Amino acid sequence: MGRARDGDGDAWAALTRRYTDMLWAIARSRGLSQNDAADVVQTVWLRLVERLDALRDPRRIGAWLAVTTAREAERARFRSAQWPHNGAVRPAAAAERTPERVWTARERLRLVAGALEELPERCRQLLRLFATSPSYADVAAALGIPVGSIGPTRTRCLSALRQRLGDDF
Repeated sequence: MGRARDGDGDAWAALTRRYTDMLWAIARSRGLSQNDAADVVQTVWLRLVERLDALRDPRRIGAWLAVTTAREAERARFRSAQWPHNGAVRPAAAAERTPERVWTARERLRLVAGALEELPERCRQLLRLFATSPSYADVAAALGIPVGSIGPTRTRCLSALRQRLGDDF
């Protein structure tokens, strides 16, 4: 963190590699379009640059980024509700795109997305955050819940998701 503060490009690159996926997951878990989420992620990195000297504990950078992203995402969601626009998401390119693989992948995604939507909001947010493998502290900060409750909550959410998907999945 100190090296990034001093302008070390490699330190900034390492910092962005470590946390960008988490920022995207938080922004998208708030229901933002791809474009709005991109704006939020960019804004959060700008906020970090602006406040880098004011951060008291560099070890808490992940939590700071998570909380800042959640706040910026809520602001963006509010703005988006006032001025709706088309935020269509393009699917990522697959290595082998045979028709059968594309159909199978889309069907699995549809089933998981459907089961995920049946879960309570807190479970949806938590599982989306863990899809990018952030730390328990970062997830706790993003959701505003104690770190000690993350593991049990995650277990309950995954069990509920598995139950909705059934044994054949």
